[in-house]
Amino acid sequence: MPLDFNLYSKLLSFMHTLLIHQSFVGPDGSGGTRHYELAKRVIANGQNFTVIASDVSYLTGKKTDSVSEESYDGIRVLRAYTYPALSGSFTGRLISFFSFSVTSFFVALFRTGKVDVVMGTSPPIFQSLSACLIAMLRRRPFVLEIRDLWPEFIIDMGLLKNPLAVRLSRILENFLYARADFLLVNSPAYVDYLVEKGVAKECITFIPNGVDVSMFDPTTGGKQIREKFGLKEKFVIVYAGAIGIANNLDLLIDAAKEMEKDAEICFLIVGDGKERTRLQAKTEELNLNNVIFTGARPKSEIPDFLACADACVAILQDIKMFRTTYPNKVFDYMAAGRPVLLAIDGVIREVVESARGGIFVSPSDAKALADAVWFLSAKKSEAKEMGLRGYDYVRKNFNREEHAKQFAAFLQKIKK
Repeated sequence: MPLDFNLYSKLLSFMHTLLIHQSFVGPDGSGGTRHYELAKRVIANGQNFTVIASDVSYLTGKKTDSVSEESYDGIRVLRAYTYPALSGSFTGRLISFFSFSVTSFFVALFRTGKVDVVMGTSPPIFQSLSACLIAMLRRRPFVLEIRDLWPEFIIDMGLLKNPLAVRLSRILENFLYARADFLLVNSPAYVDYLVEKGVAKECITFIPNGVDVSMFDPTTGGKQIREKFGLKEKFVIVYAGAIGIANNLDLLIDAAKEMEKDAEICFLIVGDGKERTRLQAKTEELNLNNVIFTGARPKSEIPDFLACADACVAILQDIKMFRTTYPNKVFDYMAAGRPVLLAIDGVIREVVESARGGIFVSPSDAKALADAVWFLSAKKSEAKEMGLRGYDYVRKNFNREEHAKQFAAFLQKIKK
């Protein structure tokens, strides 16, 4: 609901952070909720937090039902117009990103009031340029958060090939690194990347991706979800997250094809994205009855879907840069107490293997993924032990409560 701005202004004597984040998701939305979970705890710590977000869903490309101003657990959220082309072509997505970058700048300039820190987050990188300009105009510290390495990821995936576009994107990237007063990263590999780019290590703060462990109960079985989707006593593999080019879910469909004669195993794909329509068509062409698409679901429902799983799968394309990332979904899977079938190499593999909480398979080997599923389905007690080890590991090492304390202290230190 809209906030009383006069009342809100009285609160601004406290620490006030402005975040420009096109794909910000509240508790009832679909997608990653890292910033919502951190911000609500920052507010509980006595600070104030404003987010400028898109009025278009990042996953579906459709207009949200949100009003222009609302509040999530004390987080003030201002919506900025975005050209609705996120689910279209790469060019259309770029237009959408640019439109939000422009409109969010003016919302930040005229509607946010006094702020102490301005924070931009990438990707998409263009919104960080808006945050940078606002910080310069307001003469406030600029924090640049790196959640994924842009433009390296899209170059590695072959989505950005034009030499001029590549050069311009690298110029923008380096400009933002140079202008940022502080950089915040969620993967240890990003620290090394930034240092190689010439960023001083003392300017970089690492607060990893993690999970709100309190959202999950490893002892539950997801009975209602199983009944709703007719899963009964089947061995269920859940994928929960975005369905885009990067997520390489062809590997999962190909593994399902390998297992099509095993009526006791089923794959449940929870989420939405640009590739969903094509992948659904592929399953129909292959006449697969062991793959179910649920569509986008709010984060509040994800614990129930993970509870119905016997194992969960995380996949990314087999490219070098994806070895640097800490995908949120893996921490959710582990917090749910489910073994992880991990088709992603690199730093996240180190986490899963340190926890002894899952099985790594090659990101390009559907047969290996199918074999891993068969192994877990035949060794159910061993699979359960894997899941519980993963739960214990993230509870101790990747708990968002602890991350929120670090984030609040980080912001407060900047103000001082």
